[in-house]
Amino acid sequence: MKTNPTSWSRGRIIAVIAGGLALLILIGVGVYGLIAGPHHSGGGPTGPAPAVTTPDTTGPATPKLLHVTPSGDPDEFARNVAARLFGWDTSSGLMPLDYTSVILEVGDPSGTEQAGLASDVAGYLPTREAWIELRKYATTQHLTIENSFVPEAWAQAVAQAQPGQLPAGSTAVTIEGTRHRTGVWNGDPVASEHSVSFTVFLACPPPAPKFSTGLCHVLRLSQLDNPLQ
Repeated sequence: MKTNPTSWSRGRIIAVIAGGLALLILIGVGVYGLIAGPHHSGGGPTGPAPAVTTPDTTGPATPKLLHVTPSGDPDEFARNVAARLFGWDTSSGLMPLDYTSVILEVGDPSGTEQAGLASDVAGYLPTREAWIELRKYATTQHLTIENSFVPEAWAQAVAQAQPGQLPAGSTAVTIEGTRHRTGVWNGDPVASEHSVSFTVFLACPPPAPKFSTGLCHVLRLSQLDNPLQ
């Protein structure tokens, strides 16, 4: 059934998880390395300005957002969220807030955690200014997931929780994988890879008429590269 807004708040989940799990930080800013080539002064004969890829203007292009595929399986849903969280294209005409909306669509249906989740997602996406810079290099990103599991520490969090503190079907799934970025520098393709890990806190309540569809939804995200173990 739907989470009672009074029974689920950022303060409560932090209290539950932080009791003996002091290393978990739910809100943080992810560190992103911009794709960049050798430093040049720009504009001169020894430092030409980086090539900017412009969209094909032969026909109208409608930016298309890929949405999180619904699932009632926690591991599968967490992987679906991770794929959308790390999958973006700066040349699509979309902005970071557009990609944020995709994650919020599958957030806490009570709305209680939406603001916190939006803040969490912001730590995974480039800022607007960085996005505009990355667009000059036609930068795209995707994630290769190598492992996903319910962290052992989650059992401790559940054991410490008081009745009603955690939503029905709540769990945590830690994702480990590789973030891939590709772009264009002075007309040449460039690429970078970076190992990442993080935890998706979610709830998959059992189906109940008029109350729940039985599908999972996202509660919060850990800080990037500071997952629950």
